Amino acid sequence: MKSKAIVVAVAVVLCAVLGNLSARAAGDEKAAVKNAASAAQKWLALLDKGKYKESWETAAPIVRERVTKPQFIQGVESARKPLGKVISRNLKSTQYTTTMPGAPAGEYVVIQYDTKFEKKDSATEIVTPMLAKDGKWRPGGYVVRSDSGSAK
Repeated sequence: MKSKAIVVAVAVVLCAVLGNLSARAAGDEKAAVKNAASAAQKWLALLDKGKYKESWETAAPIVRERVTKPQFIQGVESARKPLGKVISRNLKSTQYTTTMPGAPAGEYVVIQYDTKFEKKDSATEIVTPMLAKDGKWRPGGYVVRSDSGSAK
């Protein structure tokens, strides 16, 4: 009888500990999404101003290791210039993950925005900040996807 009470007590303690860890993990994930979104907004502001060199310099180390500054600038210019200036950008979704295809294990947040450009009424921008070794969230990926049928 006494051993049954101990098992129940241990089970109650384990549930409390696991529940606390789960809440802490959810809180950590929420903070990660908030910090990553803030970093993404600052980085997108650089792109919006045409500061492509600075955006490469503040990107995640994995970007700077895999793409030269001139390649990055050319790629971003070719994606953004035809679209014109940003008219509006609204957060569509965020997704926290610890894995990304072709990238090392780590912490990532995939952020999607519904964006309206002066020459494109409807596009989706996807920014993927990652937590760098210095503890800062830095964009490790960027894509502009034109939504169909929305060219001006």
